[in-house]
Amino acid sequence: MDIRVNTLKSNRDKVLKQLRRPDANPTTIALHGIRIESNKPFARQPNVQAEELFQKGRFEIQDEGSQIVGDLIFARAGESILDYCAGGGGKTLALSASMENKGQIHAYDSDKSRLAPIHDRLKRAGTRNVQTHSPGSDLSTLVDKMDKVVIDAPCTGSGTWRRRPDAKWRFDEKNLETRLQQQEEVLSEASPFVKSGGHLIYITCSIFPEENENQVYSFTEDNPEFEIVSAGEVWQELFGDEKPAPWSSDMKTVTLTPASTNTDGFLFLCDGT
Repeated sequence: MDIRVNTLKSNRDKVLKQLRRPDANPTTIALHGIRIESNKPFARQPNVQAEELFQKGRFEIQDEGSQIVGDLIFARAGESILDYCAGGGGKTLALSASMENKGQIHAYDSDKSRLAPIHDRLKRAGTRNVQTHSPGSDLSTLVDKMDKVVIDAPCTGSGTWRRRPDAKWRFDEKNLETRLQQQEEVLSEASPFVKSGGHLIYITCSIFPEENENQVYSFTEDNPEFEIVSAGEVWQELFGDEKPAPWSSDMKTVTLTPASTNTDGFLFLCDGT
């Protein structure tokens, strides 16, 4: 199990000491993560939600891969960010901490049930710079205003197969085709919110090139006002050369995999206008 320390309320060293778990250690790559190891086969994950530290908002449960993607977004205090597929709010919370509660995050999701958990999580984490938008909300005032628009796109979830190996047997070609169509739609819907000089950040929890490189290369071909920024350079600036490196065909996009980074599989790409 991986957890992310909420830097609005604590830091990694303090949480490690307060957890008092010999199996808890800093994550290899993520800047504010802790991994709780299990040496027993088929062991249950620890019930960290019962910890007082969790209840007080000192940390959140989040896979290291997802944490790394949050670090790569490079959110800074004072920015305006739209988290267009916010879901339960995991990345929204991480962005708020990176921004030190300064600036504004707009958390939107087209599914009201997916967005529902975010409210309690925001309160527990002590965030003050997040505004939530439910399905049907008028987002027109945000068009051309966002420094960063984050798309954690609907996908096949193949990046989670290391933890849910049975999911691969429920995957088929029709499922992939549906997700590809949804990704094209969400890219089209979200891109107008990026201001001139801003960034459109595309993320999937998938390892399939059809959902990843192929999708974003097609988008930039159809939208020449966007150009791909090297995610590999952002990686090197944040994490250096000594830590495990992600897979990449060209260092424009980076793909986290269980083999390369010992995390779930994630694709990260940044387009600039």
